[in-house]
Amino acid sequence: MATDTLKSTTGAGGATAVRRLLLENGALTALIVLVIAMSALSGDFLTADNLLNVGVQAAVTAVLAFGVTFVIVSAGIDLSVGSVAALSATVLAWTATSHGVPVVVAVLLAVVTGIAAGLVNGFLIAYGKLPPFIATLAMLSVARGLSLVISGGSPIPFPGSVSHLGDTLGGWLPVPVLVMIVMGLIAALVLGRTYIGRSMYAIGGNEEAARLSGLRVKKQKLAIYALSGVFAAVAGVVLAARLSSAQPQAADGYELDAIAAVVIGGASLAGGTGKASGTLIGALILAVLRNGLNLLNVSAFWQQVVIGVVIALAVLFDTLRRKAGAAPAAAGASPGGKGRQAGTYALAAVVTVAIVGATSFLHNGSSSSTNPKMGLSLSTLNNPFFVQIRAGAQAEAKKLGVDLTVTDAQNDASQQANQLQNFTSSNAGAIIVNPVDSDAASNSVKAAGKAGIPVVAVDRGVNNAKTSTLVASDNVAGGELAAKTVAEKLGGKGRIVILQGQAGTSAARERAAGFAKGLKAYPGIQVLAQQPADFDRTKGLDVMSNLLQAHPDVQGVIAANDEMALGAIKALGAKAGRSVQVVGFDGTPDGLKAVEGGTLYASVAQQPSQLGRIAVDNALKAVQGKKVGSAIKVPVKVVTKDNVAGFTG
Repeated sequence: MATDTLKSTTGAGGATAVRRLLLENGALTALIVLVIAMSALSGDFLTADNLLNVGVQAAVTAVLAFGVTFVIVSAGIDLSVGSVAALSATVLAWTATSHGVPVVVAVLLAVVTGIAAGLVNGFLIAYGKLPPFIATLAMLSVARGLSLVISGGSPIPFPGSVSHLGDTLGGWLPVPVLVMIVMGLIAALVLGRTYIGRSMYAIGGNEEAARLSGLRVKKQKLAIYALSGVFAAVAGVVLAARLSSAQPQAADGYELDAIAAVVIGGASLAGGTGKASGTLIGALILAVLRNGLNLLNVSAFWQQVVIGVVIALAVLFDTLRRKAGAAPAAAGASPGGKGRQAGTYALAAVVTVAIVGATSFLHNGSSSSTNPKMGLSLSTLNNPFFVQIRAGAQAEAKKLGVDLTVTDAQNDASQQANQLQNFTSSNAGAIIVNPVDSDAASNSVKAAGKAGIPVVAVDRGVNNAKTSTLVASDNVAGGELAAKTVAEKLGGKGRIVILQGQAGTSAARERAAGFAKGLKAYPGIQVLAQQPADFDRTKGLDVMSNLLQAHPDVQGVIAANDEMALGAIKALGAKAGRSVQVVGFDGTPDGLKAVEGGTLYASVAQQPSQLGRIAVDNALKAVQGKKVGSAIKVPVKVVTKDNVAGFTG
């Protein structure tokens, strides 16, 4: 009887130990499960090149998240890190290239920019008594705005000596991964071995108790947010180095990824808990998810859903862990705990390698499809024009027997770089890219070229990199046509406004240049205002509504795409097509309906479906070794009510 009882107790104790181990290392367990699952589902996941891709893709998020860890441990929040990263990189590029400042000094200025932004956040929170959410939300807007002001809305080439941060050592080890490791070790050292690190845990655990015990809470908060700014600046420099240019719109939304990585890694938004190793695991989980879902051809829209579910589950798990009494100890709490943690990581590595090695046999000897594989990375699918490119490409791929994987970069040059790297590491036969930015795509296109993969650019070219061909219409020529169309409709005299595209994108710049060039021939046309509406219908409505308050006598509108033109039409109401003539760009289905209805006078149509079809056709020719022209121009066409019936797009 005693023996049975002992066995029962021992078994229960073993189960409890395993349960506690899983609760205390939930993020690590999740990462192991993800790696095993992706290895089983995709034969392209478990390759050296792809695993290095995962590391590179996690690097910027991880560095940002290390800085955010300091803030969250102290029960704060920092929503400004993405914008501060973009501002710091812009300051570096602007001072080094436009003003001849020595690169070392420019790098220091970038770091100082991050520190300054952090100190402003800390001052507003500690001394201004603003909630961290409000203070950092304000800095998010200020930093992004300053980045756009300094750069003029255009990317700035990065100094060559700093661009090496985006390269590899020895031709295989990515420098961003090394930076991530170094910054992670610094974060771990700060949290576990310094006075300010212990202060973070004390403030996060109970701020009032920390103050009563003699801790200078206000000064510590200044230092905490300044540290977050430093890490944001480093992340911005690494990101810009990868893209070979400082993008004013870079790292947009990255603050949410950074916060998600910290929370997934086991930190509590209530403060008092969190560690650098957990944050690193959280960043790797996000990178593995995105990488694996790309390889599995999961829609970018569904990827957002999956990541949102993961974040929710992470917070739920944190709640369950606290109820089970398995909250992680503060860094450096006990030497024995550190030894157990190292042992846990080592055991996890062994188990992962063993299981992944076993699952790799699932892909050995399996017959792959005989159809050519291609990847298409579009700048965005949140725009009918690019949806039509996708439709045309998919139709042609089906006709030619091509396996086409389509990804959505969501107007994020860094995300597109990740997607292109994924296509390269999965040995796609060819890659078709519609660049978010022509400069930022160059490094990824060069890497594909080195791997012997032909690259076809569609709609926008790639600067400083060789592509098999460019399938595009001329944005500048299209802009000239738009200007000519509205000017002639107004009889060569009149007052107009221009709705510009998203600042920093090549399409916005080129179309704006075309508008300006075309209007030079019509001195009687007065441009009352030019404002960006980010290629978005809602923003087009809002911006046009505002402009009408200042310029009620406007007679014409040129919009850099149909979506903004449709927003402007909504704002104009009965004036559209009567007293105010609106010209759009792209020839989207909704735009053509408006042309047919008479509210949109004209659209400069680029025939996007044709762009997609021709791109796939020429990519297949490149794969087969056939000759492809260096540029294939798809003519633009001004579509008005007179010819809209015969236009198919």
